[in-house]
Amino acid sequence: MNEREDGNRFHVLDYVVFSATLAISAGIGIYFRFSGGKQRTNKEYLLGGQSMSALPVAFSLMASFMSSITLLGVSSENYMYGTQFVLINISYIIATPLAAYGFLPVFFKLQATSAYQYLELRFSRPVRQAASVAFILQMTLYMGIVLYAPALALNAVTGLSKVGSILAVGLVCTFYSTIGGMKAVLIADVFQSLLMFSAVICVAVKGSLDAGGVKGVLEIADEGLRLQAPDFRIDPKIRHTVWTQVFGGIFTFLSLYGVNQAQIQRLLTVKSLKKSQASLWLNWPILTALSLITSYAGLSIYSEYAYCDPLLTKRITNSDQLLPLFVVDTMGNLPGIPGLFVAGIFSGSLSTVSSAVNSLAAVTIEDFLKTTVLRNTSEKKITLFTKLIALLFGFICLGVAFLAQFLGGILQASLTIFGVVGGPLLGLFTLGMFSTTAESVGALSGLFTGLAFALWIGFGGPKPPIPVLPQSTDGCEAANTTASLLTKIYMSTSPLPTNYTESTESPVGPIDYFPLYEISYMWYAPIGFATTLIVGLCISAIYRMTKSGIPDVSSNYLSPLYPKCYRPKDDSMSLVDATEVQMVPKTSKTNIAIT
Repeated sequence: MNEREDGNRFHVLDYVVFSATLAISAGIGIYFRFSGGKQRTNKEYLLGGQSMSALPVAFSLMASFMSSITLLGVSSENYMYGTQFVLINISYIIATPLAAYGFLPVFFKLQATSAYQYLELRFSRPVRQAASVAFILQMTLYMGIVLYAPALALNAVTGLSKVGSILAVGLVCTFYSTIGGMKAVLIADVFQSLLMFSAVICVAVKGSLDAGGVKGVLEIADEGLRLQAPDFRIDPKIRHTVWTQVFGGIFTFLSLYGVNQAQIQRLLTVKSLKKSQASLWLNWPILTALSLITSYAGLSIYSEYAYCDPLLTKRITNSDQLLPLFVVDTMGNLPGIPGLFVAGIFSGSLSTVSSAVNSLAAVTIEDFLKTTVLRNTSEKKITLFTKLIALLFGFICLGVAFLAQFLGGILQASLTIFGVVGGPLLGLFTLGMFSTTAESVGALSGLFTGLAFALWIGFGGPKPPIPVLPQSTDGCEAANTTASLLTKIYMSTSPLPTNYTESTESPVGPIDYFPLYEISYMWYAPIGFATTLIVGLCISAIYRMTKSGIPDVSSNYLSPLYPKCYRPKDDSMSLVDATEVQMVPKTSKTNIAIT
């Protein structure tokens, strides 16, 4: 290892590369503020004037949720727990056509800035607003993690404080997304995605060279039990198996790419449904490539530290710092490379937070303000309010970021948040698009029950510790030669390991954990989905038995995958633009009035 002697500080060229990333990202926002439509209307600001092409949208879809979480979390996951997590990539190819042909056509036909407009048309305004609140909660928490993740990297590599790092990421992305709108977000995502790939490829290549090639990396990983055969055990308590990764991954993917506002909003920035579906298909190989390369990078890092683990020697305090530490140790003497790496990490969070800020502003305006306090406001003023709200959410997420350090490891924390909120939201949209019997009362009851149940099992505790694969200090110069291998197999009390101390005390006796708290976090999304669906259908059935005059559901509200033989014959109603819809009580055969 080539540990730097300057306190892990940047060279001048590192600062140049790092600063250039910030400058280019900010410049993209400035450019789109003064070009094209100049962000004068909400359609231009939130949907890019629907003038974007499929490729940048595909990159943005990937970057919105697979940024710094992927780079730091997946690499440390493979280092600490092995390659079982990689199986999640199978779910991507299965879920992509479901999102593209099952959910997207309905949203594209609606052409509303907010995806939750559909829920008002299909059910009622309370259902729409409840789903919007859940989305705001989900994205605000997620952005806190995304801001915190690069702070770890910058702190480990440059010695900068976490506070300064969080502020840098948050302020820059808030700036360019606020002034440049959706066009700036999409184009910046492309630039930042390329930096993300560059950073992780550097790590994979350097690790392979130091280990004597790919074969060397895999041999060391196999020796350390990191290479794992697919686990087919049907036990929901096992953290990662084929079933958790495939089935849990499908529901997580659909909750993100099928019904999530941030993704639907991006998919509406192109002119046609075919181009929008093409964006989803292009996203799949980009997403899978980044996931696989980052997983291999985690094994490359393990090949470097297999016999001198930096967590055991307390060089770092958190496994999410493994990736930046590797860059400092192996490439710190190459000016510009650490700067490129940190730029890649930084870019990942820029792309994600800017996407979230934009979508949160869209939901707040469309689902709450535009139909109430801004009802009679001009388009110009509404656009101004949208920008101010985007700015406000940027500052809110800065505050949440300082709490993210208490959520444990970033990968599992982020997937837990998506599972406990995304699963019930997916169930709610499924009730609307794949059922003709679901009613507003049932949908609302199902959503609340699904959220409550999923949040309970997701964040309730205590949860059982996670066994970490063997780690060693036998190759360290100052290793404790009396330490046995057994004292190096640790049980972490957080989602990913943080601090490690060796102890000769007797282990604590077995603890009986509440069964639901033992379930793998990858099942949270399917559980939330199923709970929402079952409760929603049951309550709707009871409600329909006590009420009469419930209107039929138009085929326009149903997914193209809904069986044709069960579709309503009356297809006279049509989905119209959100600005042309006024909801009326469901007391007659008409449930929308077109002004």
